[in-house]
Amino acid sequence: MSSSTARTEASVDPIAGDLIGSGVEGGLGDQIRAWWQRVRGGDMGALPAVGGLVVLGILFTTLSPFFLTERNFANLLNQAATLVMLGMALVFVLLLGEIDLSAGVTGGVAMALFVVLNAQFGIAWPLALLVGFGFGLLAGAFIGFFVARVGIPSFVVTLGLFLGLQGLALVIIGPGGLYRVEVPELIALQNGNLPVWGGWLMLAIMLAVSAGTAFWDRARRSRAGVPNRALSLVWIKLAAIAVLGGVVVYVLNVDRGQGTVAVQGVPNIVPVVLVILWAGTFVLDRTKFGRYIYAVGGNAEAARRSGVKVRWVKWWAFVICSSLAVVSALFSVTRVGSVDAAVGRDIVLSGVAAAVVGGVSLFGGRGRLVHAAIGALVIAVITNGLGLLGLPAGVNLLVTGGVLILAATVDALSRLRSGGAMRL
Repeated sequence: MSSSTARTEASVDPIAGDLIGSGVEGGLGDQIRAWWQRVRGGDMGALPAVGGLVVLGILFTTLSPFFLTERNFANLLNQAATLVMLGMALVFVLLLGEIDLSAGVTGGVAMALFVVLNAQFGIAWPLALLVGFGFGLLAGAFIGFFVARVGIPSFVVTLGLFLGLQGLALVIIGPGGLYRVEVPELIALQNGNLPVWGGWLMLAIMLAVSAGTAFWDRARRSRAGVPNRALSLVWIKLAAIAVLGGVVVYVLNVDRGQGTVAVQGVPNIVPVVLVILWAGTFVLDRTKFGRYIYAVGGNAEAARRSGVKVRWVKWWAFVICSSLAVVSALFSVTRVGSVDAAVGRDIVLSGVAAAVVGGVSLFGGRGRLVHAAIGALVIAVITNGLGLLGLPAGVNLLVTGGVLILAATVDALSRLRSGGAMRL
């Protein structure tokens, strides 16, 4: 008897163990009804952030003639990149119900090591940058050890590092010290643009990757005997990416220069952020490690009893968070073109705010990387719009703080409505 006929309906395909449920299956109507039920049950995801983004866009477009321009749109994407990356980094620990207050200064110390090794000691920039990323990895491993193995609350460990790493940055850079970033390849990250054809190529690659991922998911689910959603939903998703992406690329390809030299094209930072967003989403949505993160964040004891190595999951989550925080710091220093001892000191709470505003739960177990990206865009729009209106920085902080409190309140109330227990 062949293996295919020997398998009984009660047997479990090994592929099924690697799959993450895609929610309610069925057609578009089924999906809409299921989504509405989740919203009514309190799981609103990124809906409030998307709504806020639309409202803010309309408000600032009405109040400032410069907000909805090609030049400001490109500037907004560059401005938001640092916060988007830090917000995505923090998602990995927030999903566990943990926090990393040291993520910003970890990136700052990594950039201090990079620039000093490169500028003062003449070490080639790729090697110096690798040392910086190595420091981020070690910092994450250090935090993970004390949180997962020793059992110290992540708030205490990372607060201690937040203070201590500021001192280390001062030792490396020196009080009042400042080093310029003299690497053209890195400066181009935040100050260069793709050629006009490069934006369309980026969109074509996005469509190809999205289609390939969608059909790969469907093939795996079919082999595992798991129901698939209607194929029409795949085409709807691809059409939405094509239309929205096409509009963005078209707008960014318009000449936004004010002189004789044309300034046009998608900013270089956009495809970099999209690649990292896709990779991180793939890890969380399509790997056992990602499923374990959600399981531990939802109920760590139940996950442990199910055979999940909770300590290992927490350890790696902090390693990933610190490593991505270094990427965020790299975006920051390449935008301003210099490194000082204050890099990353003031941004970490904004990163937490970005994730929470986007719909990532502070209580763990709920949220996605794209939610943090949307939340970061909300905060960047607030900063950008208030700046165009000429309002003082204090107003920006007041508005951002109010938005964060509102988002955290919505998160807490939604958990109570859906039957979740708040942690005391």
